[in-house]
Amino acid sequence: MSSPQQRIAQLAAHMRTTEVGEETRVTMTHAPTAASGGSGFRVALLGAAGGIGQPLALLLKMSPLVETLHLYDIVNTPGVTCDLSHIDSPCKVRGFVGADSLGAALEGAHLVIVPAGVPRKPGMTRDDLFNTNAGIVRTLAEGIAKHCPRAIVNVISNPVNSTVPIVVEVMKKHGVYDPAKILGVTHLDVVRANTFLAQAVGVDPGTVQVPVIGGHAGVTILPLLSQAMPAFALSEQEVAQLTERIQNGGTEVVEAKAGAGSATLSMAAAALKFGELCLRAMGGAPDIVVCAYVASSLTDAPFFSSRVRLGRHGVEAFLPLGPLTPFERQGLAKAIPELKGNIQKGINFANAA
Repeated sequence: MSSPQQRIAQLAAHMRTTEVGEETRVTMTHAPTAASGGSGFRVALLGAAGGIGQPLALLLKMSPLVETLHLYDIVNTPGVTCDLSHIDSPCKVRGFVGADSLGAALEGAHLVIVPAGVPRKPGMTRDDLFNTNAGIVRTLAEGIAKHCPRAIVNVISNPVNSTVPIVVEVMKKHGVYDPAKILGVTHLDVVRANTFLAQAVGVDPGTVQVPVIGGHAGVTILPLLSQAMPAFALSEQEVAQLTERIQNGGTEVVEAKAGAGSATLSMAAAALKFGELCLRAMGGAPDIVVCAYVASSLTDAPFFSSRVRLGRHGVEAFLPLGPLTPFERQGLAKAIPELKGNIQKGINFANAA
């Protein structure tokens, strides 16, 4: 046990500020995480002060799987870090602010989660975000490639259909690309599909699982309601209406918030679920199956969201798409051309730099 003098010194130094170039890095220090036995994971959250980043940081701080949480953003991380550090969970939180501290934020990360970027506003599509968010994602990918190339990367920044290819192209340029480790997070589509179907049939959403394939925007989102577990007898009209609502779930939130933001809270919850599944798989848990947007040969599109099995090093196997109904086959036929265009846009942007 430490002496009173040591404890007083620790309390006095609860927040240390270190100059990093022209920026400031703020580090919150905590007692060792005895509960985890030092065996937890280090997670870096890039865009931690944003609309998705803050609630996701809160959820990660509460996760028993996260031993150390690095919070990075270009502004406001000192306040977010200080606030979270007062929560009585064992996870250690460290904040990093400014471009010069990106490398330090990524150092030693097992999992990097990227929600950085501007939110969607009424009337905007995810593709409208491309010009701003593409550059942000490319810069962050450069940092990942240099400082933690072996980390698993969860890409949330929209438009995911295009930003994942950007990350991949950057990793290729640095000679560190591993297709098993770059995952676009489409789990919010799964969460919405589970919720909306459960509401329609009057059951607990926690008991429903709907695979969602394709991409993460509009018609590229294809819920396979015919493969829902458990199975439900739905009319063609019900299937069409549910599919449309799942595809437009993001727009539903943007319009409801009336210019005040996009789907931040539900996205944070979905990202936490997805991130924890990645961590559990990294820890050796068997049979972790998720829908993720990854480099794929299941269709003509070079990137595609489908069910994959995760392991210690990322994607281990692709599960087959399974039998599709005529409605779902028609939806897939509509999704692929749109998806290919989104993917090529990301590739062109990355290679033009």
